[in-house]
Amino acid sequence: MSAQENGPEKAGGVVPQPTARKHTALPKAQTLIEALPWLTRHYGKTVVIKFGGNAMIDNELKAAFAQDVVFLRQAGLKPVVVHGGGPQINAQLDRHGLVSEFKAGLRVTTPEAMDVVRMVLAGQVQRELVGLLNQHGPLAVGMTGEDAHTITATRHRPRIDGELVDIGRVGEITEIDTGAIEALLADGRIPVISSIARSADDHHVYNVNADTAAAALAAALGAETLMVLTDVEGLYEDWPNSDDVISRLTAAQLEKLLPELSSGMVPKMEGCLFAVRNGVNTARVLDGRVEHSILLEIFTDEGIGTMVVPDGQSESERDVTDHNLTGTEGGAR
Repeated sequence: MSAQENGPEKAGGVVPQPTARKHTALPKAQTLIEALPWLTRHYGKTVVIKFGGNAMIDNELKAAFAQDVVFLRQAGLKPVVVHGGGPQINAQLDRHGLVSEFKAGLRVTTPEAMDVVRMVLAGQVQRELVGLLNQHGPLAVGMTGEDAHTITATRHRPRIDGELVDIGRVGEITEIDTGAIEALLADGRIPVISSIARSADDHHVYNVNADTAAAALAAALGAETLMVLTDVEGLYEDWPNSDDVISRLTAAQLEKLLPELSSGMVPKMEGCLFAVRNGVNTARVLDGRVEHSILLEIFTDEGIGTMVVPDGQSESERDVTDHNLTGTEGGAR
């Protein structure tokens, strides 16, 4: 039989082995492997995501957000989306000749403004977000805090310079009923919740700050993490003197910083503080202007933004946990 019939041969009868080739898709496999410990850690856990800021008005960012949320669900997590609609509400108020006014970081909501808020949140922002999510399958279901008594509130009167101030139909949450949300999660759905609440003591509805609503829902659901998307990189260490972002701090450390924060950041960081002091493992403030910021935060070793952890979970303790998960020093920060 000839050498050609036997296949290729070299002198001495040694058959050469095929040369290993470096596949161009190898980095994709490495990325998936990097995500594996985080997928294992978060599998089956509830993640509450507050959607807001410029991510709500940029089409590419909206599409990336929807992809991230669907990825979480397909990866075995249970995402719950809570949204506001500040830019859209401001635009609609302008069209109606109504002035946008804020006190203590909260929107002053007259009865006329409340009609606009309700219309924009439940009829515009929510429908668009549900539509983007459902491009990937029959997953998202929209609801408001009014539905099934999910969020109940009374009139909120913030204290400014020692005085209680009336800011209209802005609600302070008194009760959360998670039954409808849990039923949707059990059915494999993605609840998308507008931050509107039923009244506990009259026939009105209330505008509830979406950061506050997301934190309350995260605590009531026993969520693994709360993620707040905003228009900054995270909590700055010494703004405006420095743009260095604090990567991680405890609840006690955050509480000390609250009086120094800008009014727009106060509801976000108060929400993070409430969440981690009421059973949520971590709360994170992320830059919603970065595409796929949710996936970067949850499924990579680097992480982005600011993470708030409960008191007693020191940085060294967190590092040990992350080292055990990833086999690398420090893990996700």
